[in-house]
Amino acid sequence: MSKQIHEQLARGNARLVEAPVAPRHQVEADRNFELPTFFYGATVACYFGFLGLMTAAFGNAELAIPMVIFGLFIVAGFGVPSIWTRLKENGSRPMTLGKFGQGGIMTATGRLAPRDAAIQTLILPVLIVAWGIAIVTIAAFVA
Repeated sequence: MSKQIHEQLARGNARLVEAPVAPRHQVEADRNFELPTFFYGATVACYFGFLGLMTAAFGNAELAIPMVIFGLFIVAGFGVPSIWTRLKENGSRPMTLGKFGQGGIMTATGRLAPRDAAIQTLILPVLIVAWGIAIVTIAAFVA
């Protein structure tokens, strides 16, 4: 209802009051996806394993800077979210491996068994390491 109330103010029928101050509600965000820290560590280990494999197999002086940059991207990609989970306002904590093993995790499509959640979480990093092993093997046979 927006209308001019100048007449009511002039007659004294209207009064002005301060707007109520509502408390500020911070949006609660789960920044760790309820997964145990082990899965993040295993993912980082797989990515660094791939990087180490490529460095060991094809490393030379010209590739030193790109390999360091790739390593910095991995550290930044997992380090910044790791810092987010440790912020003071973050009330959620990662699930322990024991609790994860007992009940799995809840997803948008329903409860996911621990084995299935582990497979879905680690399949890409493990496939990347397997791909690196295949590349190194092929390069060894070709050379």
